[in-house]
Amino acid sequence: MDMISVEQIKKNIAEAIARSGIPQTELARKLSVSQSCIAHYARGDILPSLDTFAKLCALLDEDPSYLLGLQR
Repeated sequence: MDMISVEQIKKNIAEAIARSGIPQTELARKLSVSQSCIAHYARGDILPSLDTFAKLCALLDEDPSYLLGLQR
C-alpha cells in the first residue's frame, strides 16, 4: 500500500468539489461552515474537520476511501 499523502487528499477533495457543480455558497450552507472555508477546501489550502469531511462526502456522494487515497 502506498503512503497516504495529505496533499493528495487535499487534491481529491478539491476535485470532488469542482466535479459536483454545487455552488460553494450552497455547500457552505449545507455544511454549516463559511463560504471562505469551502473556498479553502476547493483550493486545497486546508482539510475539513472529520465531521465536516463525513458530511461533505455524503453531500458530494463521494466515497471517503477514495477521497482519502485508499482506493484507486
